[in-house]
Amino acid sequence: MNTVEAKRILETALICAHQPITVREMRTLFADQIGADSIKSMLLEMQEDWAQRGVELTQVASGWRFQSRPEMREYLDRLHPEKPPKYTRATLETLAIIAYRQPVTRGDIEDIRGVTVNSQLLKQLEDRGWVELIGHRETVGRPGLYATTRQFLDDLGLESLDQLPLLESAPDLVESMFDALQPGPETPGTEEIQLEIATTEVASTPPELPLAREASLPPVTQEQAGEPESLAQSSNENKL
Repeated sequence: MNTVEAKRILETALICAHQPITVREMRTLFADQIGADSIKSMLLEMQEDWAQRGVELTQVASGWRFQSRPEMREYLDRLHPEKPPKYTRATLETLAIIAYRQPVTRGDIEDIRGVTVNSQLLKQLEDRGWVELIGHRETVGRPGLYATTRQFLDDLGLESLDQLPLLESAPDLVESMFDALQPGPETPGTEEIQLEIATTEVASTPPELPLAREASLPPVTQEQAGEPESLAQSSNENKL
């Protein structure tokens, strides 16, 4: 099979897929007769082929997919005038804290925001598929540890947490995290996301709290969940 035909098969599969497709799944299209490196090379060529179109081929956490470019959103919204769910500022602040400080407990979030976190707020994020309970901290009461999901990265059009914008400054911890999650040119969003800013006042960050870790650190696994002291470490404070 020549490259042109292989690219045609890949393109068809990606356009017809309802979810991102991994390279491993793409290999099954060719009965494993084409290697992963060759498929990745063809995917990069396809990205160039679609560079001038309103749809782009991109890699997200769950694999590869075609999606509309951010500048096309205002036109597509005319076909579907109904608005996606709006989220309060409290919800988005909580999501941002989890994204940058994961894994965190409900108590950690409350310490940063300076207010009590409603259990329904966390449930809303879990139901949306953006956060999940990955374990428990080995301390009194064994509080649950929350982290973001692949769905969270997919919905923001990101491949990994490394692509989250770095926090601008430590004194504005919560505000910076909140702003960093707004869809824009640096973090393209999909059509279904609309992060609305409510009028709730942002709680200031207590000065005694440790700084957030770098966004580029990999997610903590289930086995690592019992080591909360590592959260306070940062290899480069100038990026916060």
